[in-house]
Amino acid sequence: MADQRFSAGRQSPGSKKEERSEMPVSKNAETVLERRYLIRDESGKVTETVEGLFHRVAGSIAGADKPYTGGASTEALEKEFYEAMTNLEFLPNSPTLMNAGRPLGQLSACFVLPVADSMEDIFEAVKQAALIHKSGGGTGFSFSRLRPCGSAVKSTGGVASGPISFMRVFNMATEAVKQGGTRRGANMGILRVDHPDILEFIDCKKNNADITNFNISVGITEEFMAAVIADGEYDLVDPSTKKVVGSLGAKMVYDKIVEGAWRNGEPGIIFLDRLNRDNVVPGQGPIESTNPCGEQPLLPYESCNLGSINLVKMLKQSKNGCEVDWEKLEKTVRTAVHFLDNVIDVNKYPLDKIDETTKATRKIGLGVMGFADMLLLRGISYNSDEGVAAAREIMSFINRVGHEASEELAQQRGAFPLFEESILKDGAARRNSTVTTIAPTGTLSIIAGCSSGVEPVFAYVFIRNVMDGTELIEVNPVLKQLLEERGLYSDELMRRISKEGTIAHIEEIPEDIRRVFVCAHDVTPEYHVKMQAAFQEYTDNAVSKTVNFGHTATLEDVSQVYMLAYRLGCKGVTIYRDGSRDSQVLNIGKVNDGSKEEEVPALPTRQIGPRPRPEVVNGFTERMKIGCGNLYITVNYDKEGIVEVFTNTGKAGGCPSQSEATARLTSIALRSGISADEIIDQLKGIRCPSTIRQQGMSCTSCPDAIAKIVKKVDDFLKGGGAEQGATIPSSTRHPEAPAKRTETPHAEKAWIGYHLPTHALRTCPECGSALEHEGGCVTCRNCGFSKCG
Repeated sequence: MADQRFSAGRQSPGSKKEERSEMPVSKNAETVLERRYLIRDESGKVTETVEGLFHRVAGSIAGADKPYTGGASTEALEKEFYEAMTNLEFLPNSPTLMNAGRPLGQLSACFVLPVADSMEDIFEAVKQAALIHKSGGGTGFSFSRLRPCGSAVKSTGGVASGPISFMRVFNMATEAVKQGGTRRGANMGILRVDHPDILEFIDCKKNNADITNFNISVGITEEFMAAVIADGEYDLVDPSTKKVVGSLGAKMVYDKIVEGAWRNGEPGIIFLDRLNRDNVVPGQGPIESTNPCGEQPLLPYESCNLGSINLVKMLKQSKNGCEVDWEKLEKTVRTAVHFLDNVIDVNKYPLDKIDETTKATRKIGLGVMGFADMLLLRGISYNSDEGVAAAREIMSFINRVGHEASEELAQQRGAFPLFEESILKDGAARRNSTVTTIAPTGTLSIIAGCSSGVEPVFAYVFIRNVMDGTELIEVNPVLKQLLEERGLYSDELMRRISKEGTIAHIEEIPEDIRRVFVCAHDVTPEYHVKMQAAFQEYTDNAVSKTVNFGHTATLEDVSQVYMLAYRLGCKGVTIYRDGSRDSQVLNIGKVNDGSKEEEVPALPTRQIGPRPRPEVVNGFTERMKIGCGNLYITVNYDKEGIVEVFTNTGKAGGCPSQSEATARLTSIALRSGISADEIIDQLKGIRCPSTIRQQGMSCTSCPDAIAKIVKKVDDFLKGGGAEQGATIPSSTRHPEAPAKRTETPHAEKAWIGYHLPTHALRTCPECGSALEHEGGCVTCRNCGFSKCG
């Protein structure tokens, strides 16, 4: 997190000489930008600088002004947009950074597609979703229009398979697009609570390995919540006939939703009537769904482009300490609204219908990031009424100024086309039907070097193991500066914070610091919800946020959060209980032998799976030459033996999915107690045609290469090298492995492990680092991986 200066050159439009300047970006941000955002040539070599990226985006978006200014130069506006981004004051969503000024040109993050009740419409939606995922967007669906499982289908004389079966079809289609090598697609699946298949829907993700490309939420109605509170029943309605076909106990269904959320975070809930209360154009139909993270309610075929203001950059020093620079914030909001409105015109939409619908309402979603860091700098605890008040103050200002900026654009360019039939028609004309949204900002906040969205800080200290065995300690810069000022900073203390995951119980740190520097798991569920509600009060769309629970949280704790969110006016809730997705539990109950029912004592509950991955590991990476390029193999170990293996292919290509699968299975087997010798025997000698037909190869295939490196590390450990504090000597490397690396494949510039406290969720599928639950999504703070795309 330490701020570094990163130089990058770019030839500006109309200039013949390259301009050079500097912008602040962390090493981690540089890595993420190079991996995910910068343009590469056909061989995979990066051909764009960081500043070049921001010039490309600024020039493309500023160009949208020309039709409104009679073709006048947009150079000044480009400079304004460029400075806002390179100063890390405002950043648009990832698709805009990736695609603006490029042939693809698809700049929106989120879309909603309708799923109508016919085979033709269902598979048309599948095709449309695939096109959106291919373009880099995520999709939301309501499956509430589909007739329930078992219903008669008159046209065929058969029976309907129900919404959950079709969700699986959408899930597999998303998987196919992912396997095609494009940017990861993500989906939101919603079912109304009054749909006859609601109980099956609630349980459809009971198994963590099922329907993996969807987040799911139950669409809650006011009628249902009233029935829950009254402990009464509510009606189930067949969407195809609109007739009541049964009823359920509302409390039973509610408790089932709570149980699912407690078990593994699925499903979430959204309050449908509240989404439609704020539907700006109700004549166009009801809002049925949101984008994959739940923060952007949209009509069918609408899309929304998002952006976030970095609140850390909106502070100034005064005689009273650190305070908000309201003048700078106002200027930044106006710049951001102008930018996001221009995106609507520049955007190349994946479907003509989306183009038409999006431009009819011109929704934008301006939000924030760095809120938790802003509180730290002001000496305010997130876990306090003062923190909640700060949220209301900052968001009410942004919302008001954002609306004013949209009204000014309407005077210059005209209101959104459906303004006269909107609920806003009696007020001042507005360019955008919605202006504000609080979205998750996992990758953007890595680039900006700040905390994500409106979430509390997840952890203050990370320990990173680099390839030569050196440990790097990364500390939240606000905490580090304060501890240094007070003479309290030491590596030993930082390692302790990393191990405990919080400073709450470290007595060496003064109480006034511990009170302010709370992390996600220090914040009570009540204050998580209060903070979400405070932002929601002044946000046009919705607020994406995760309520983090400790592992010992009860069903009642989750229930209380849901009820509090309902009472405080939230539009939806996502919760995650620490460790709830780490393992599966096998329960064996009773059996029936066919003659007499006999109770069989339940076996003790036992955990099925490998031993947990430790917080900190040592590791070794070696380059192996294979038939289609280079394979980089990393083996990590602790005092009990080898912990994990993961692979990365070089720029020349290879079979990344196959080698990754082999590495993952090897890792699980080793942590489950299978000897390294058994694994080596299974993998060694496997032959690949692309390798064996070339001369000078030291292995016969990717699995054989993995076996060789696992054996090398296993021999090292058996020889007592780890106990003696030794590292694997360079003389044991493959003869062709360079002493100093010169290429930059996936893991090479990075590190062996990026280790969070034990409460962090499993490991990143791309780099092996720990993942964080934040903003209704899952993000890797190492490589920028996001479950939501």
